[in-house]
Amino acid sequence: MINATEQEEREYLEEIKEQLALAIKRVDDAVKQFSDELRQKKEYVHEHQSGMDEADMVAAGQSINRMAFTGEAAVARKRKLFKLGQSPYFGRIDFAAPDKAVTPVYIGVYSFLDERQRQNVIYDWRAPISSLFYDFELGEASYTTPSGMVRGTIELKRQYKIRDGRMEFMIENDVNIHDDVLQRELAKSSDDKMKNIVATIQRDQNAVIRNEEASVMVIQGVAGSGKTSIALHRIAFLLYRFRETIAAKDVLIISPNKVFADYISNVLPELGEEHIPELGMEELAADLLENRYKFQTFFEQVTALLEAHEPAFIERIRFKSSFDFLSRLNQYLVHIENHYFTFTELRVGRTVVPVSFLQAKFKTYHRVPLLKRFPLVANDVRAYVRDAAGRKLTGEEKGTIGEAIPRMFRLHNVVDLYRDFYRWIGEPGLLRLDHRMTLEYADVFPLIYLRIRLEGITAYEHVRHLLVDEMQDYTPVQYAVLSRLFLCRKTILGDVSQTVNPYSASSAETIERVFPQADVVRLYRSYRSTIEITAFAQRIAPNPDIIPLERHGPEPVVAGFNTTGEELEAIRQLVVAFHSSAHQSLGIICKTLRQAEQVYQALEAPGVHLLTQDSTTFKEGVIVTTAHLAKGLEFDVVIVPFASARNYKTDVDKSMLYVACTRAMHQLTLTCSGALTVFLSR
Repeated sequence: MINATEQEEREYLEEIKEQLALAIKRVDDAVKQFSDELRQKKEYVHEHQSGMDEADMVAAGQSINRMAFTGEAAVARKRKLFKLGQSPYFGRIDFAAPDKAVTPVYIGVYSFLDERQRQNVIYDWRAPISSLFYDFELGEASYTTPSGMVRGTIELKRQYKIRDGRMEFMIENDVNIHDDVLQRELAKSSDDKMKNIVATIQRDQNAVIRNEEASVMVIQGVAGSGKTSIALHRIAFLLYRFRETIAAKDVLIISPNKVFADYISNVLPELGEEHIPELGMEELAADLLENRYKFQTFFEQVTALLEAHEPAFIERIRFKSSFDFLSRLNQYLVHIENHYFTFTELRVGRTVVPVSFLQAKFKTYHRVPLLKRFPLVANDVRAYVRDAAGRKLTGEEKGTIGEAIPRMFRLHNVVDLYRDFYRWIGEPGLLRLDHRMTLEYADVFPLIYLRIRLEGITAYEHVRHLLVDEMQDYTPVQYAVLSRLFLCRKTILGDVSQTVNPYSASSAETIERVFPQADVVRLYRSYRSTIEITAFAQRIAPNPDIIPLERHGPEPVVAGFNTTGEELEAIRQLVVAFHSSAHQSLGIICKTLRQAEQVYQALEAPGVHLLTQDSTTFKEGVIVTTAHLAKGLEFDVVIVPFASARNYKTDVDKSMLYVACTRAMHQLTLTCSGALTVFLSR
């Protein structure tokens, strides 16, 4: 058997590193050669361009572009080889197919081919055979290839931790091989970016990642279940599996904010994929409304709910976040089509265009968005008049027809129609539009939905896969917009328990009503927090389905103080203690931005960063922020200030407290002056 002992494995690792070093040298030589040839070609074109005709110039340009592309590909390959040199592989299985010799399969982040023997030395974690490592222990096993199922037996299974080219440990043939490595990884400190999880992917996660069939995949995962990481690995797998038809530029991520986008930005490049475009929901809205309207952001909506618990505002949000609201919008669209046209015969010169002709033409274009039908019907009317009169129409006659057709419809502006919708349902007070035409956030996507239905929008047809994170924060109308805007495959993920606005939360069941074809996966195992922290968070929002990984740590601490001054001083001391600990990240997570600013000013220390809705990067060290902005992030240590009854009392407050506590990996402390919040007094 190849490499039977740990010593043999260490020697084999050195051999692989030598092969990788040689491969890097070959790529370096190739890059230098491409660079020299490219320079010479450019010099040749520059010196001879006066004597070159257009065809020669085009051919020379194409040649230069080909050489540059080849050179860029070589540089990208060098990056991958260098990364493999740091950690060539993390797993091995010895697989025996029937009547075939045992094959050792080493699995890494990328594949590596021995060019002399023309065979894989390291297999990409996404390769079909690599699924054996994630899905099976010793014994009978099988994997699916494009040409069918391959069956056999796994006779050996190992996992390694190789860092900076040095083997830190090797684990043998243990049924709990994944759990052992997972425990080691989770016990470590968190740093400034989300990392890839290829070495610790669990079987249920692997099934989600490698699902090629689902047109819509909905991942409902508890806090700390790794759903965002799984979704990103799924994108990496699909880019690998369908590399002939989809590239990174064809994927779009809708992320909750710029800080979160930065936090996850390392994962796909670590997996060998290019950076993927991302948009916030507000950026998408501004684009779809062509920046014609100002509107409240989701962050501002949640801030308003936290700072002023106004019943009328809550009722407007609750209604516009319901399926009933979406249903009424659809009913209204049918109503205006049937009742808002006043067809009258049209006289052009001596020709009369009958009402029946106009009605028939509008019905002919029933698949075209309503407001886009006017010019099409106008063209048909011009053709009718031209044929009836037996002559060409004058410019004035053409213009008269073009103006007369839209006048037969009661309203022409989407905002006017949206305002009319509330009059039609008998609730005009549910729309708040000030003189500056500033929309409440709850009105932004209903208005966009009407615009898509009435005018049609095709701006995002190029997107081949859409990834939507924090699914619980989007409403049925928003999903109806995404459904019509993005006709591609989708991966949608989130946790209804982590909503920051309980009046507009969507569960997997909600999303299924918009996407009935969706494959829904529920992830109940939580990897982030210790058992003690998970149990503490369960006091705030009980979830009987959550399964914490068996990892222990200190009990969460609730510290009471007589005054706010004493509380802030205690937080200062906790920050000092953190700096002398082995932990790398501390999140001080407040309910509101105003409170976060208060804590930040009280600390006034180097290395302490305030995270606001305008921040664009996630920084290592001490971060002061709000629960809303901390969603999706994780910290070694979390402090939740002001956990008092007067601060955390509403349903929105409760959601914020749950999100704040579930950010902690190893240690959680809550502080308060005055009575403790009722959400923790059970």
